[in-house]
Amino acid sequence: MSSSQPNPYLHTKVMTASTAELRLLLFDGALKFAEQGKAALEAGDHEAAYEGISRCQDILIELINSLEPQHSPELCQQLSSLYTFMYTRLIAAVGERSPAIVEEVLGLLRYERETWSMLIERLAEENVAAGGLVDTPRAQPPQPAHASGSSLIGGSISVKG
Repeated sequence: MSSSQPNPYLHTKVMTASTAELRLLLFDGALKFAEQGKAALEAGDHEAAYEGISRCQDILIELINSLEPQHSPELCQQLSSLYTFMYTRLIAAVGERSPAIVEEVLGLLRYERETWSMLIERLAEENVAAGGLVDTPRAQPPQPAHASGSSLIGGSISVKG
């Protein structure tokens, strides 16, 4: 299959993934392209290195743009700073033709991917635990409002003291 044709498996995976899984796929892509860029730098293929590193940078921009600061402004600011740092380090890697700088970014990306993967696993465990209640609470029938036996449902209520 040529690189210009879409991979049907990947297309299905992306189209059926949750937002958390999509973020994990972005990390996978960033790692793949950074590794390609590093290998190309080591081989002296500067065009392929630029291609791989540029694609990794595109994913870093997507990671920044997908942050939702309304949920956690401080965390989003920290992640944005981290992704921006990685982006600028990749610029330096291309300029200096340094596989070592790409490896630095790869280490950060691996850490982020592992952290995100652990978060997804933990959320899945919590969802299973929440769905695995042995005895669900039951709603109690309304109690009579007063001794005459009338209730709030279909009955009357007095707002006078």
